[in-house]
Amino acid sequence: MTSDPRRLAAAVRALAMDAVERAKSGHPGMPMGMADVATVLFQKHLKFDAARPDWPDRDRFVLSAGHGSMLIYALLHLTGYADMTIEEIKRFRQLGSRTAGHPEFGHAAGIETTTGPLGQGLANAVGMAMAERALAARFGKDLVDHRTWVIAGDGCLMEGISQEAIGLAGRQKLEKLIVLWDDNDISIDGKIALSDITDQRKRFEASGWRTLAVDGHDPAAIDAALAEAANGDRPTLVACKTVIGFGAPKKAGTKSAHGEPLGAEELAAAKAAIGWTAEPFDIPADIAADWRAIGARGASVREAWEKRLAASPQAAAFVEAIDGDVPTRARDALAAHAAKMAETKPSIATRAASGLALDAVFAEWPSLIGGSADLTGSNNTLVKGTEYFAPETPGGRYVNYGIREHGMAAAMNGLALHGGLAPYGGTFLCFADYSRPAIRLAALMGVRVVHVMTHDSIGLGEDGPTHQPVEHLASLRAIPNCYVFRPADAVETAETWACALDLDTAPSVLALSRQATPPLRMSAGENMVAKGAYVISPAKGKSQVALFASGTEVAIALAAQAQLAEKGIAARVVSCPCFELFAEQDDDYQDAVIGPDTELRIGVEAAIAQGWFEAFELDAFLGMTGFGASAPAKDLYAHFEITPERIVEAVTDLLEG
Repeated sequence: MTSDPRRLAAAVRALAMDAVERAKSGHPGMPMGMADVATVLFQKHLKFDAARPDWPDRDRFVLSAGHGSMLIYALLHLTGYADMTIEEIKRFRQLGSRTAGHPEFGHAAGIETTTGPLGQGLANAVGMAMAERALAARFGKDLVDHRTWVIAGDGCLMEGISQEAIGLAGRQKLEKLIVLWDDNDISIDGKIALSDITDQRKRFEASGWRTLAVDGHDPAAIDAALAEAANGDRPTLVACKTVIGFGAPKKAGTKSAHGEPLGAEELAAAKAAIGWTAEPFDIPADIAADWRAIGARGASVREAWEKRLAASPQAAAFVEAIDGDVPTRARDALAAHAAKMAETKPSIATRAASGLALDAVFAEWPSLIGGSADLTGSNNTLVKGTEYFAPETPGGRYVNYGIREHGMAAAMNGLALHGGLAPYGGTFLCFADYSRPAIRLAALMGVRVVHVMTHDSIGLGEDGPTHQPVEHLASLRAIPNCYVFRPADAVETAETWACALDLDTAPSVLALSRQATPPLRMSAGENMVAKGAYVISPAKGKSQVALFASGTEVAIALAAQAQLAEKGIAARVVSCPCFELFAEQDDDYQDAVIGPDTELRIGVEAAIAQGWFEAFELDAFLGMTGFGASAPAKDLYAHFEITPERIVEAVTDLLEG
């Protein structure tokens, strides 16, 4: 193996420059600047085996500064990840390639998370480090003992989510989390001082981190710093002083190195400066061999781990956790709980019903790990007797995230991406706006994260319009591959939890009420929420009218149905707990629910109408057209005319018209 890591780093720089130049698009500066740090990390510190990228006990490497994607693509190719071929490098940023503009989870092995929106990867990494600790507490260090390494840039640290993430990591004392800060003093606009004068090391230290500093172009110093960082009692920030676009004679250290190809002349000069004479995309045989050896050096460690797993009495439980499938016993527990709710018929808020469903399933699936953004009592997310996840109790299964909705959502993505855990976390539905960027990325990646979002409408009452969701259901339903559930009673809530946990390739949002709702489902057998929408109360005789509603408004629609019957108007009521699941049903089922022969279809939800007309072919909608107000819930429903009487009035007017 070559004794000069600079030659290894030169290969990374060359591939980054060549790929960006061919694509005529991309960010060469960061890969060129951080090549030395990344080379030392992969050569001497990162625990991985390129031949087995899914090895559960590998170190996690997160490129939070995702615009520098050619750094990770070059590293994956050079170390021998089978699907990162030189052809994929040549197809950087092209349609259908594995080498997207920003790293995307699932596109290629070795990409642990989707990054690009700055700060998200850093927060994901906090969740990954939490997952490592939780699983080590459950299964022991013979099976779980690895680190999480992050490369983050100035932009990651300026984003607000970074403070939420580092504050959480500092409180949890995540000593196996190491952040390598690309301290190059450049952003798109120019020098960092144009917009920020924060002393980042002091900020991290104030949040409970240890910080180190190193010359990011001195391999020996980098090696020593990473070794020190890997042996601490707190998370560590290593400030790596680098030059963006290292080697480029005119562009190095300037903003023009950030996000545009170097150009043929500057590229040639940069290669000359780093001593690279090979043709574009060509890696000399000796350097290629050294890099492949780096990719294989973890094989013996991985093989020893596999032997320990095979001999472990916890092997079956560990495999079950990593596989991530909902155990049959957990499904059975939720089904039995739904049947109990149908029998006992409680009149409770759906947030309380959610807490009861968690009580039923939590002990049956040890992979569940919950939490809340400082709203535990309101969200009903803590199962009685559950220990808090903390440095003193690493086996605890409930996280006190603090008032950090964005950080919580992104950390839950990391918990899910790591494998072995199924996270859920609570906040108010109106604060989905704080969580939304991370929810969107979970949907893009296709990972199971359950967002328990209570206080779902004007029904929360006196806290007023700042806390009353109006547009939030529509905005969340607009996210592709995000499943929004709004159950109507305790039975539907139990079924909602079963559906959410079964969604192993998508996040879900559970919109739950603060106010009580009466029991509506009098029997439980087939999971009707799984159909997305269903006739909860058929018409007596041929249906003239169909009333479509979700959540607490289903009870209002049922009351209107009874009043319409007194007027001789036959109506049926359709409960609509999940638009996304309904859209997945076959045409025959959808037609039967929508009722093409029905004269009039009206939707009812204490929210804006967006999405309702398209989902159910409505003729009219009763709901919100603006913000709410501060008053008791009953008064608000009357004020905004979301009542049985208003539904009856609308039906009669429309039928007569």
